[in-house]
Amino acid sequence: MAAIENFATRPAFGELAAPQAPTYRTPPHNIEAEQALLGAILVNNDAYDRVSDFLKPAHFSEELHRRIYEVTSQLIRAGKVATPITLKTFLGEHDLGGMTVPQYLARLAAEATSVINAEDYGRTIHDLAVRRELIMIGEDIVNGAYDAPVDARPRDQIEEAERKLYSVAETGRYDGGFQRFSDALTAAVDMAAKAWEREGRLSGVATGLTDLDQKMGGLQASDLIIVAGRPGMGKTALATNIAFNIAKAYEFKVNPDGSHDTINGGIVGFFSLEMSCEQLATRIIAEQAAVPSYKIRRGDITEHEFHSVSQAARDMQSIPFYIDQTGGISIAQLVARARRLKRQRGLDLLVVDYLQLLSGSKSKGDNRVQELTEITTGLKALAKELAVPVIALSQLSRQVESRDDKRPQLSDLRESGSIEQDADVVIFVFREEYYIKNKQPREGTDEFIAWQSEMERAHGKAEVIIGKQRHGPTGTVELAFEAEFTRFGNLAREDQLPERM
Repeated sequence: MAAIENFATRPAFGELAAPQAPTYRTPPHNIEAEQALLGAILVNNDAYDRVSDFLKPAHFSEELHRRIYEVTSQLIRAGKVATPITLKTFLGEHDLGGMTVPQYLARLAAEATSVINAEDYGRTIHDLAVRRELIMIGEDIVNGAYDAPVDARPRDQIEEAERKLYSVAETGRYDGGFQRFSDALTAAVDMAAKAWEREGRLSGVATGLTDLDQKMGGLQASDLIIVAGRPGMGKTALATNIAFNIAKAYEFKVNPDGSHDTINGGIVGFFSLEMSCEQLATRIIAEQAAVPSYKIRRGDITEHEFHSVSQAARDMQSIPFYIDQTGGISIAQLVARARRLKRQRGLDLLVVDYLQLLSGSKSKGDNRVQELTEITTGLKALAKELAVPVIALSQLSRQVESRDDKRPQLSDLRESGSIEQDADVVIFVFREEYYIKNKQPREGTDEFIAWQSEMERAHGKAEVIIGKQRHGPTGTVELAFEAEFTRFGNLAREDQLPERM
């Protein structure tokens, strides 16, 4: 308040006080800019519209200025006029060094600058507030490092600091708002041109599964894609197949500034919350080498199979596939790590296996539905921020098992409707063979013969049911599934086979 008292006692705006040696470093602020902006708004309420979308009361350094801006905002949004006369009854008493609040408001209005400069003053106030927040975060980091408990891990402090810094970066932007439709048209045409140039003519990242790509146009940037299924259906296998196909197909070009632009495939980040890195690597090697993973784990493989495994491992050495096996992490930690990967290595696809193993913030308490809502909202926001597709695996409720037709539906998504609401695409993995196999009757009976014919019909096939897609049609895609290697592939169809002689 001392700065306001100085303002109240000095003869006019703009006069500089005699320089004094500061005894301590004061946080960056600009009282004159705050006064000039508030005065401009009080004289012409239209000035408020120029700053209201990015400037908040908390950005002002003086408490009285915060209160004036807050009350002014409330009056203008209510369709009323904000002037020194209408404001004075809402501000109470303040010690302004011999000047009353009505006098202070009148002086703000009397010495206001042009409304033309309002946005520039608002940006100055906003930027200084961001710098003050950075100073506070820096102090917290220093104090936390000095006073850390014995069991505290530096990694946790680093992630918390990253979370706070990215929060400031996200809230500290004022470049949003309306854009010309012509700019949006240019972006849409650019996307179509890239799709035309890309292998497979897809607007998104190709999964390597042809029929699925044709139905979805590839995985679209900024989309949250939910892959759901009951245990044993192969949802993790589908996610690892897609992730590996994309990483294996990665091609890039080097820009003049040394940065890389992805041409085909992509860099993949995989959060494996359920399996360890070794288990996931074993599964992918089994898929690529066509050797059952249980045989690899037991060492029960032939010399030929060992060479296949070794060759597959060598081929995978150079692919851009990054795994985080930390279990039980929070959505905030996941977001921080994904941002770090994007910054340090690049990122074109993020996979989370699986949704229900993530935790939300502690403030949500024991309400799991609210917690899951926070998680899905956070993943969708992350997909938009990083401009990459995010695949999140999800469990389904047991009500599927009680139906005769066990094909999943959107209503089967477990614990929260927010999964369906926040997702751009919802995919269900369904293998009829799994359920038929569990109904095997006694051999030698008529039922057994009918069961065998059913097994032959369903053997080696899987259905990927697109239950929701914002940008395209829903429907079912049939894929080949090799259960021994947990591998999905393109299903050979009669119309795609070569002509018989």
